[in-house]
Amino acid sequence: MPEAAVMTDPFTHAANRLKTLNKVMTTKAAIAQTPKELVWALNKAKLYRYSPVLPAEKRHPVPLLLVFALMNRPYILDLRPGHSFVEYMVKQGYDVYLLDWGAPGPEDKNLKFDDYTLEYMPRAIRKMKAISGSEEFSLLGWCIGAILTSIYSALRPDDGLRNLILLTAPLDFSNKQGLTFARWVDERYFDIDKVLGAFGNMPGEMIDYGAKALKPVENYITNYLKLWDNLDDPRVVEAWHAMNTWVTDNVPLAGGAFRQLIVDLYRNDRLMKGELEIRGQRVDLSRIRANLLTVIAEGDHITPSCQSESIMSKVSSADKELFRVAGGHIGIMAGSGASKFTWPHINGWLAARSE
Repeated sequence: MPEAAVMTDPFTHAANRLKTLNKVMTTKAAIAQTPKELVWALNKAKLYRYSPVLPAEKRHPVPLLLVFALMNRPYILDLRPGHSFVEYMVKQGYDVYLLDWGAPGPEDKNLKFDDYTLEYMPRAIRKMKAISGSEEFSLLGWCIGAILTSIYSALRPDDGLRNLILLTAPLDFSNKQGLTFARWVDERYFDIDKVLGAFGNMPGEMIDYGAKALKPVENYITNYLKLWDNLDDPRVVEAWHAMNTWVTDNVPLAGGAFRQLIVDLYRNDRLMKGELEIRGQRVDLSRIRANLLTVIAEGDHITPSCQSESIMSKVSSADKELFRVAGGHIGIMAGSGASKFTWPHINGWLAARSE
């Protein structure tokens, strides 16, 4: 049979499609490939430094520390070559560090925001300062990472923080309209004591289900139909495979931190009210003086814009900007348009403030 006929044979084509589908559904994609070095560790947390590609004289002197959420793997920031925010920023001349929180075990069930912001972050930052030789630094916090960086920035305003970047920051819970996580964790329906009593930590699978249930048709049907319709396009398949690897690689959230997230923030909005206390210290957001860039995803159903906007009026920063991007909670940094819109804007803003 001629080669062209084999290529167009419907049975062969169908078999190849099923082979591709089986691969992406049953294997993990190669992710987090930007070269890096482990430079510090505490309990499950690890600090990585990405290998610079530019000579020292061409790099920005102010290092950048990336802080992601507690219940997801941070390699969404370094998903795959050519589609990696980390890779992009390293090539722009930044000395980039990543704080990977790791996966808490049963022995970590009492870990709280207090531990992350007053023990883990200060120690990691001291190590970053020692390696970089700079007393000033920039922080980028995404999702719950933005909560942690905001708390740290308010409690430690004199530690050398020059620039603070908040991505899809869930900080203000005064508006409980619409279908958000606030509905799922309403005290009338969700007994946090029973959940943590049973599991110790909040299982990653439960958090993942809560996120997907906010848009069930899109997450459980449309997402897979998109893959099926594009099984013949290697670029779409590669992107879907990488994203699915990350989406299905969840970790638990430490019980103490989960309780604070639900009770102190979602239910009582104590951070924005100035009532949140971390080891006896009141978190006063007006103490944040660092240059501030807040990035909002206009299509975000995980962190609606109303949860991120009001931080702008709380801080004392003289230099602050609110930047809106079309897209969703993850898509603005890892989607197809991220390298065209979000990344260049962050780079432009940060470069002018990192010399």
